[in-house]
Amino acid sequence: MKETSARLLRLLSLLQTRRDWSGAELADRLGVTTRTIRRDVERLRELGYPVHATRGTAGYRLGAGASLPPLLLDDDEAVAVTVGLRTAAGGSVAGIEETSLRALAKIEQVLPSRLRHRVNTLHTATVRVGGAGPAVSPDTLMAIADACRRRERLRLDYTSPRGGGTVRSVEPHSLVSFDRHWYLVAWDVDRDDWRTFRVDRLTPRPPAGPRFAPRRPPDGDVATYLAHRLSTRAWPVQATVTLHEPAQAVADRIWPGTGVVEAVDDRNCLLHVGAETPSALVWMITSVDADFTLTSGPPALADAFRAQAARCLHAVRATPSS
Repeated sequence: MKETSARLLRLLSLLQTRRDWSGAELADRLGVTTRTIRRDVERLRELGYPVHATRGTAGYRLGAGASLPPLLLDDDEAVAVTVGLRTAAGGSVAGIEETSLRALAKIEQVLPSRLRHRVNTLHTATVRVGGAGPAVSPDTLMAIADACRRRERLRLDYTSPRGGGTVRSVEPHSLVSFDRHWYLVAWDVDRDDWRTFRVDRLTPRPPAGPRFAPRRPPDGDVATYLAHRLSTRAWPVQATVTLHEPAQAVADRIWPGTGVVEAVDDRNCLLHVGAETPSALVWMITSVDADFTLTSGPPALADAFRAQAARCLHAVRATPSS
């Protein structure tokens, strides 16, 4: 009986790792006959696991049931799920904290001691810097995600950063989680252009509208588009510089949300940046640590570069060269 129970667990684990298995493959993996596999499949079905027979291959497939069956996770999967739940418990989706903690308690209760030690070691050695972003409703996220999947228009109430409220009609493309905030990237029907919306500032107006044909995402993909919007278009001072290095060489030196790199050739690239003040832009551009030429920007930015250069020269003027 003990051997049979262990074999059932191994069979269930195999069925969870791949969509389709033939009876012969399962028998070979478990070292039994195909007749034994058929009996074990029937036992799993009696326990409530929806194991379906596949046509034409004499095989099996684990389907989705009415309730969530026990899952068999290997060591790395168990650690990944536990760490993910702890992260979600401090995330920016409203109301998910308690649910995440309940699920976390169930998993940690059955973790072997060696895995519990790994998870606790990572947890105690980790410090979260900064709080979570504005909380958003999971119902709002699901409503938007469903409209994205179905390609259905959304009407939504939106509050701008300056406090004004508008009603917008959009064709939703994607939800993006970026820097502790949730954003919706969508085609604004009334403005006939792409727009980004902070999800914590919007409220969908059900029901969803008519379906629409999908559009090509802006700037090649929504992540690049959002980064460009956040790093340049939203700032009062904007500039573009030519970096005299290839794009792939400087990409890792650009912080997310700081700027957007655009390849030019195998020796140069453009960096589009934005900030509150010219002096802040000077710091951001020089922090990339690459030779550059100012391509476009306000006159005050050139003055800020000259002032910074003079300041640096003054600092080393009395220092003897090595």
